[in-house]
Amino acid sequence: MKSKAPVVIGSIFLAYLAFVAVVILFYEPKPEDMSWEDRQAYNQSMISELQLGQTLADVTQTLGRADFSEAKQTEGRSLQVLFYRTHHSKSDGKTTKDECTPLLFEDGQLLAWGEDTYQQYLQQHSPQQVLPKAPAQPE
Repeated sequence: MKSKAPVVIGSIFLAYLAFVAVVILFYEPKPEDMSWEDRQAYNQSMISELQLGQTLADVTQTLGRADFSEAKQTEGRSLQVLFYRTHHSKSDGKTTKDECTPLLFEDGQLLAWGEDTYQQYLQQHSPQQVLPKAPAQPE
């Protein structure tokens, strides 16, 4: 009488291989589900592939939820800045803006990214300080 053990073990092994194949082919982890180290590396990689003019929806679909965001409506334009963690500063258990790369969007289109560009944007769009007028000099 032949043992059924090899058939059972072989069937279980094949089922396991099929399960692993399905997971590998179809499972795509969301950026939000990654560890901070994996997400940081993922963000660096994906940001390097961005194209100017990409939509906000495309970028958030690729990169997931931003770590920080800012938005402003000005002169009939919608301006939005999304911050994604891309580098590590200190081990304090918190993500801060200085550990993130800013992505600037105007009317839902990617306008620019990077810290230098963000600082230039802030300088160009900061409210101008109004200096008091000097008293008129008598003539």
